[in-house]
Amino acid sequence: MSARIYRPARNAMQSGTAKTRDWVLEHVSDTARDIDPLMGWTSNEDTQAQVRLRFPTKEAALAYAKDKGIDAVVVEPHSRKANVRPGGYGDNFATNRRQVWTH
Repeated sequence: MSARIYRPARNAMQSGTAKTRDWVLEHVSDTARDIDPLMGWTSNEDTQAQVRLRFPTKEAALAYAKDKGIDAVVVEPHSRKANVRPGGYGDNFATNRRQVWTH
């Protein structure tokens, strides 16, 4: 049984980082997914592929995998760009703005 340990990326539609602080252990399925001919749903015989465990640290996830005999692969998260401009939409209309705001 193999698994992947990663830190999820934030949702592209939100600016918050609420569910990106925990590390996730996700089992990798050994079998391929089947498509139901009537409904078109995908299914899998491996129920472990449905399990997602959250841990506060990478070390805790690795310790759990080692304790349960799971071969785990750690995927390191990408770092955020350093050239992100501070401020938000409201700063475009601030009274102390240094530059002229034009359309």
